[in-house]
Amino acid sequence: MSADSIQVLTTLRKLISEGRYAPGERMAEIPVAEQLGVSRTPVRLAFRTLEQEGLLEKAGARGYLVRRFSEQDVLCGLEVRGVLEGLAARRLAEHGLARDVREALHDCVRRGAELLQPGELSAATIAGWSEINARFHHAIIDACGSRAIADAIARNNHLPFASSDSIIIDTTRLAQEYEKLRVAQLQHALVLDALQAGEAARAEMLMREHAYVGVRYGHLLGLGPAQPPA
Repeated sequence: MSADSIQVLTTLRKLISEGRYAPGERMAEIPVAEQLGVSRTPVRLAFRTLEQEGLLEKAGARGYLVRRFSEQDVLCGLEVRGVLEGLAARRLAEHGLARDVREALHDCVRRGAELLQPGELSAATIAGWSEINARFHHAIIDACGSRAIADAIARNNHLPFASSDSIIIDTTRLAQEYEKLRVAQLQHALVLDALQAGEAARAEMLMREHAYVGVRYGHLLGLGPAQPPA
């Protein structure tokens, strides 16, 4: 996705999480594009992604409806992801990192650090982080040696805000959001350190904690109350 498409996607995630688009509300490309001041193409792409993430559901041939979900739905989905990704990290640490996997994870951590080095966020930075974050998580899952874990994570990703790709960025508070990504970047580095050291239990716990960075770190970083999307 382009930086503009990712910005539309993260904006719509945030608006849905805040209830600005209410459960059961119909969403169509043209009015949403007009509200956001963008063309229909990034909105169309965002709708498809949001449907895959469990935030929208098809309503006829052209439109979508906002799915109904609760705070507990979100927390349970995150808990399941943390458990599954933690198990993947544990297995990977126990088996040892192959050279190509080590290099891929190092590249993600290095590129993440470079991306955040300026100390501020832009549309390009957010798009770059989204790509790096996806690569990091997928590398661990793909290398853990378990099709069952990978399949379970893929199914869980269809629940609201459960996917590691479901990043919400408040573009009106970019300084605080930068801190959230900085913490996530540090967690990536810590997970890699544990994997390289073969510390299976530590890698597992770090990945489980990492799943909550999007919803439970906000009050610590000045982003508001500690609560998930509702």
